[in-house]
Amino acid sequence: MLTSYINGVVIALGLIMAIGAQNAFVLSQALRREHHLWVASLCVFFDVLLVALGVYGLAQLLTSSPLLLAIARWGGVLFLSSYAALALVRAIRPQALEAESVRPRQPLRVVLATTLAVTLLNPHVYLDTVLLIGSLGAQQEFPFAYVAGSATSSVLWFFSLALAGAKLAPWLARPMTWRVIDFLVAIMMFSIALQLILGE
Repeated sequence: MLTSYINGVVIALGLIMAIGAQNAFVLSQALRREHHLWVASLCVFFDVLLVALGVYGLAQLLTSSPLLLAIARWGGVLFLSSYAALALVRAIRPQALEAESVRPRQPLRVVLATTLAVTLLNPHVYLDTVLLIGSLGAQQEFPFAYVAGSATSSVLWFFSLALAGAKLAPWLARPMTWRVIDFLVAIMMFSIALQLILGE
């Protein structure tokens, strides 16, 4: 049982850290100190849910349905490209940056809806949590322990990201820093969308 748990921790942590769009959004919310703990909690919830679904059969269903994979792929391209374009506008246009810096806090429901979009419209989330982590978990001697290990990694990673980002916020509050962050986020989102378009 311990081996299955450790496998879940190690495999999940390695793949969760690579889900760029989700991590970038959690960090940006943390730097704004805008409902960042709620965002981290929602990411953890869906991470654990998707891994569990993958372990207990969803991975096999997705791989057998080209239609579902195509919907996830092109939906992800559309969302990631839109999010990247908005970040790029904030990075390039000073007036957009100023408006962003003084904008009121977004309502919790808006932030949670965006978190859902970043999580569920990003095909890489499904590839990593459901197909890779999930299919490996289905082969474990103790699948439940594997899911628990994956959940541990998810909690540690997303809450560390949210709390560390909030702590760094006072040092990263300069407008030029935000322009760089938004530019990097735009590049990351566009690159993931391009990978999806090319089918990589």
